[in-house]
Amino acid sequence: MSHHTHTEQIKQLAELIRDVDIAMFTTTGVDGRLYSRPLGTQQVEFDGDLWFATAADSPKVAEISLNPKVNVAYASPSKNTYVSVAGTARIVDDRAKVEELWSPAMKLFFPGGKDDPNLRLIHVRAESAEYWDGPGTLLGKALSFVLSAVSDEPAALADSGKVDLR
Repeated sequence: MSHHTHTEQIKQLAELIRDVDIAMFTTTGVDGRLYSRPLGTQQVEFDGDLWFATAADSPKVAEISLNPKVNVAYASPSKNTYVSVAGTARIVDDRAKVEELWSPAMKLFFPGGKDDPNLRLIHVRAESAEYWDGPGTLLGKALSFVLSAVSDEPAALADSGKVDLR
């Protein structure tokens, strides 16, 4: 993706993570180990920032306070796309931002609603990303295989790259 502009790179990453409801969010624990847990991305329109809801008393809040470097991984096996985003996280207690990002599904985790005193946001400023984008369907994979068999050039089974988002 190095030949694309920064804006084009962000748009491509946004497209790759669109419709992936759950990401694996990785922090470094107080014991130095890596911990990954599923989190729903709150803001769909990726602009270099990612937002997640969390509980103020969650272990990840303490982990981010000690080491704000995180990784967020997205996987869509049905589309055969995978994205790994590295960035810096911070805990946000901003009711206006909660109002902006609130969805009815959040009520499952925060029964007190938007005003739940335990509700916090995690803001991740993406610094870099890696992605793998392959033919999304069995037909696409088969077509790619057939094309490589009938040409002198091997067909690329996936588009992949690294993006610096700083």
